[in-house]
Amino acid sequence: RLQRAVALSSGINAEYGLFVQGLDTQCVTVEDTTTLLQLKERLSPLLPVQDQVITHAGCPLADHVILSQCVPANSTLCLSGRLLGGKVHGSLARAGKVKGQTPKVAKEEDKKKKRTGRCKRRLQYNRRFSTAVSQFGRKKGPNSNS
Repeated sequence: RLQRAVALSSGINAEYGLFVQGLDTQCVTVEDTTTLLQLKERLSPLLPVQDQVITHAGCPLADHVILSQCVPANSTLCLSGRLLGGKVHGSLARAGKVKGQTPKVAKEEDKKKKRTGRCKRRLQYNRRFSTAVSQFGRKKGPNSNS
């Protein structure tokens, strides 16, 4: 970095290396004033310039960017082709397939919901103690109908 700063201040173009990873990895030497578009033109035998997408650390770089300002020396740039398409995932012809295959089940009639909490305990108490008539003999269960 110090050599590059000295070279820039003295007006001399310093060169540094970058790795370009595409189908195979290449070592490319560029000057401090090289833009990404100039690098793409050097790589044009691999892919046409308009189809090239170059990324650094997962972020795509713009064509007018000067490489020495945004990419450190000895970094790896990823070269890939531009992909067609948008954000659609899968075929829209099958959208809603599962919902269409599922049979419609008729809705059941509303049942009274069970009481819970304090209300349930109150009903239990009333059934067992307050309205219960004392009987002689064996105690009958709560489900007996006699």
